Amino acid sequence: MSPSLAGHLAMLTFSALVAGSFSLGSMVANEIAPMALNALRFWIGAGIVGGMVWWTGTFKASDYKGTWRYLLLGGIFAFYFVLMFEGLKTAEPVSASAVFTLTPIISAIAGYILLRQMMTARIALALAIGGAGALWVIFRADWDAFLRFQIGKGEFIYFWGCVAHAIYTPLVRKLNRGEPAVVFTFGVVVAAAVVLTFFGASAIGATDWGSLPPLVWVTILYTSIFATAVTAVLLQFASLRLPAAKVMAYTYLAPTWVLGWELALGQSVPPLAIIGGIGLTILALLLLLRD
Repeated sequence: MSPSLAGHLAMLTFSALVAGSFSLGSMVANEIAPMALNALRFWIGAGIVGGMVWWTGTFKASDYKGTWRYLLLGGIFAFYFVLMFEGLKTAEPVSASAVFTLTPIISAIAGYILLRQMMTARIALALAIGGAGALWVIFRADWDAFLRFQIGKGEFIYFWGCVAHAIYTPLVRKLNRGEPAVVFTFGVVVAAAVVLTFFGASAIGATDWGSLPPLVWVTILYTSIFATAVTAVLLQFASLRLPAAKVMAYTYLAPTWVLGWELALGQSVPPLAIIGGIGLTILALLLLLRD
């Protein structure tokens, strides 16, 4: 399997797993402080990724020189997830996932600034189509709402988290010094856990962990295992094999995956008017994946 194909398969899996966070997160976002939830999920994730490092025998102390790299990336990663759960307190899962699809545009810009990755006319067209599809879903095909730019509070909060996520992708490639994906991921996840524990100490202490609903624990475990440990490795793996714009192109699948998750979890189905917007995001993905 070529490195490029492996990167694409990693991101396909990444997009499906990330989508679950939107649906589960919206169901528990008001049950626990985002700082507390994410601090615990990152510590659990760190334990899982640390186990991967131990199992593969790839640990080398020299790989963790330049600790500032991990703190920077871990801080950005933590910032993204905290704002995601803050946004999901009021934003609908499909709408939030549409905001997520704006990240390729930002990532392409960051990729040029940090790595001088050029944007072709086709990529620019794809990003424009994807952005239009995202706005279609965010405003629920309501032209009047778009003209008044009536974006929800949750979507606005989450947008800034997506900005951080978009910058994170090219930074991984710039700051990696040849460390294996799982080793580098371990450093980032541990750093994120440390940052969240430091800044979220009061929220962690104020949380009544013993009385949390079972669904909160399901969400914590899902996000720890699949949306932290596994997806972090997949993102690191793909970021070292694909241009930033192509890595983030897979975010265009998020609304489609979220629709599937919503149906599977028995949640309300969004209005059919947004289907056209989802179709545009899929078209943008196909354009971006062409060589």
